[in-house]
Amino acid sequence: MKEYLKINEFDNIIISLKDLKKGLIIQDGDQSIQLLQDVKPGHKIALANIEKGEDIIKYGYPIGQAKEKILEGDWVHTHNTKTNLEGTIEYRYNPEFVNIPKKEGPSKFMGYRRGNGRVGIRNEIVIVPTVGCINGIAEMMTKTFTNQIEADGVDDIRLYKHNYGCSQLGDDLENTRKILIDIVKHPNVGGALVIGLGCENNIIEEFIEHMGEFDKERIKFLKTQTVGDEIEEGVKLLKEIYETVKYDTREEVPISELKIGLKCGGSDGFSGITANPLLGELSDYLISHGGTSILTEVPEMFGAETILMDRAESEGVFEDIVSLINDFKEYFIRHNQPIYENPSPGNKEGGITTLEDKSLGCTQKGGKSTVVDVLAYGDPVRKNGLNLLNSPGNDLVSSTALGASGCHMVLFSTGRGTPFGSFIPTVKVSTNTPLFNLKPHWIDFNAGVLLEDVSMDELLDEFVNYIIEVASGKFTNNEKNEFKEMAIFKTGVTL
Repeated sequence: MKEYLKINEFDNIIISLKDLKKGLIIQDGDQSIQLLQDVKPGHKIALANIEKGEDIIKYGYPIGQAKEKILEGDWVHTHNTKTNLEGTIEYRYNPEFVNIPKKEGPSKFMGYRRGNGRVGIRNEIVIVPTVGCINGIAEMMTKTFTNQIEADGVDDIRLYKHNYGCSQLGDDLENTRKILIDIVKHPNVGGALVIGLGCENNIIEEFIEHMGEFDKERIKFLKTQTVGDEIEEGVKLLKEIYETVKYDTREEVPISELKIGLKCGGSDGFSGITANPLLGELSDYLISHGGTSILTEVPEMFGAETILMDRAESEGVFEDIVSLINDFKEYFIRHNQPIYENPSPGNKEGGITTLEDKSLGCTQKGGKSTVVDVLAYGDPVRKNGLNLLNSPGNDLVSSTALGASGCHMVLFSTGRGTPFGSFIPTVKVSTNTPLFNLKPHWIDFNAGVLLEDVSMDELLDEFVNYIIEVASGKFTNNEKNEFKEMAIFKTGVTL
C-alpha cells in the first residue's frame, strides 16, 4: 500500500494513507518532502510552502485558506486552515454536462410489483401512530400480534414510533403527516395499520384525506379512543392485513425501477477518495440503465454547490438548486447559527478540515450525471435520473427523507462507523479497510480496498452485484440487527 495520495494534479497537498512519522522523506516526482510532524491516515500534508491567505487545493478546488504560513511538509488541518466561505452568494448558470455511456452489467432484480404499478424490494407490514402519545399502545399491539403469527411471507413487521402529531402547527404538522403517509404508502410496505388517538392535530380523518388513492385491503385505520379494547381491535386488523400480504411474491423487474438514496455520515479524510466516488459510480451506472438516485444533506453541499448547479438539465432546475441552497442558508441565519461551522469533531479527527473539504467529498456521491429535479422535503420523486432533495445532514432525518421520497434503499458511506438503519435497507459502505474489519456487524461493503490497488471498475462490478442482491431480498446489517428507525425534520414551535 502506498504511503500517500495526490488526488488532483493541481493540488498543493497530499493525503496520508497510513500513520506517517516526523522526519519521513516522501518523494513526489522529482521533489523530496520531509515531514515536519507526525500525520495520521486521511490527513493532509503540504507539498510546498503555502503563504498566509493562500488557497489550499484538494480535489483541484480550494478547500480553504492558510491562517498562517504553512511550510512544505507541514501537517495541514484546522490549526492552520480556515474556510473561504461566508454569507450568501450570487450564482450564475454555466451548464457543463458529461456523457455517461451505459455500462454492461446486471439490469434486473427480483422485486414486488404492487397493484398501483410501483415496485418494492421488501414486503413488510408497518404500524404507524399518527401521534406520539400512543407509542406505548402501538408497541403492545405489535408485540401481541407478532406473538400470535408465524410471519411467513413477510420480510418484517415493524412499529415506527415518533414524538410528533400533536401540538404542531404549519410546516411541522404538514411534514409529520407527509412523512408518515410516505412510509405507509412506500412500495417496500405490503400493508400498514395507522393508529390514531382521536384528539390530536394529525387526526385520522385528515390523514386519510391526504392519502389519496390506496388499497383498503392493505392499509387500515384505528382510532383508539372510539373502541373498548384497542389492542384486540388492532390485532384483528393486523391479521386481516397479513392474510393479504403473505401471498405476495417477487418477480423479475428492470433496474430502471430502482431508486437509491445517497448519504454519508461519520465521514473521514478518505470519504471523498473511496466510498463517495464508488457511490457516484453506482449512481451513474443505475441512471445509465434508466434508474434513479437522490442526493440530499443540503448543508453538506455548501462550498461545492456550483458543481451541481452547472449540471442542472435546464435553467429552471438551476434556479431550483439556487433556492434549495439559499433557503437552507437563510434557515441557519433565522436561527442565528453560523452557516459554515459544519465538520463534526469526528470528521475533523478523521482528516476533514473545512466545510468545503467535506462538501467536495460529499457531493461525489452524485457521480457525474445531470441533475433532473429538486424535491421539497417529503415530496415523492417525479423523474428518473439524479435528483436533489431538501433535507438536513442529520443521518436519521435525511435517511428517513430519502425513504419518504421513494428510495428503496440508502447507500450510506462512513469512515468512522455507525450502526443505525432507516425504515428502508441502509447499506453501510466503509471508506477504509480497518473500519470494515473492526465492525463487520455494522458495515456491509468495503470501499477501502480502492487504496489497496483494487481498481474502481473492478470494485464497481462487485458493488453492482451486491446492490442487486439487496434489492432482490438479501438483508443488510441494519436489517439483521433490527436497527430500523425514522425521524422527522422539525423547524417550528411546539404548542
